Amino acid sequence: MSETDTTAKPAIAMPLGLFVYLMLYGGMTVLAGVLAYKQVQLVPTDLAVESGIFAFLILVVISSTVSQLYGQKYATRIVWLGFVPLLIASVLMQLVLALPPSVEMVNGRAEDLAAFEQVHNTVWRVWAAGPAAYIVSLLLNIWIFSRLRGSGEGTTIGLMIRGAIASALSQAVDSVIFITLAFYGLFPIMDLLIGQVIAKVVLSIVLVPFLITGGVKLAQWLDSKNIEAS
Repeated sequence: MSETDTTAKPAIAMPLGLFVYLMLYGGMTVLAGVLAYKQVQLVPTDLAVESGIFAFLILVVISSTVSQLYGQKYATRIVWLGFVPLLIASVLMQLVLALPPSVEMVNGRAEDLAAFEQVHNTVWRVWAAGPAAYIVSLLLNIWIFSRLRGSGEGTTIGLMIRGAIASALSQAVDSVIFITLAFYGLFPIMDLLIGQVIAKVVLSIVLVPFLITGGVKLAQWLDSKNIEAS
């Protein structure tokens, strides 16, 4: 056997910040669908918001951060790669629902079993609506964020403004698509739809700019540590 046959190929270099965000991104795509089953009231109004918004905003921050530091191409790629954990999670969920429960659970924890099956058997519309809203809104977020950047790097204030505008517009679109596909016909959706749009737009303006700025600094710090260790 020749030397070249026994020599391991060098690993493909990846910035540590990009690697960490890629891992976090995959987890958030799955968690957003699970959390979406519960609607949270926006006190003191009667408006509501589905809880998946919190994980989804993290997806927006990550995609914008990756676009800022590593380019629109990489940001778009992780959006498409986000379908992988979504697909695996949905397949595993159907497998678990199809498998027979243990005797101990049937005899001693029947209420827990019924609650688990009720939630996850009725969440299929959420799992179906999620990818549709996910792909449209996140690709739109990346596109708007990148277009507003222009040809220059810009300032921190510019980064925050771009992040707020891109997030607000894309999340409004996401709300209309997701709420309509997931819940239309199950209950009156107008309060939820209005609450979702308002909450996402407000959070996009108030919170997302600071999260993106922090996300960029964190990724830069991780990348610097990666360089020092190499």
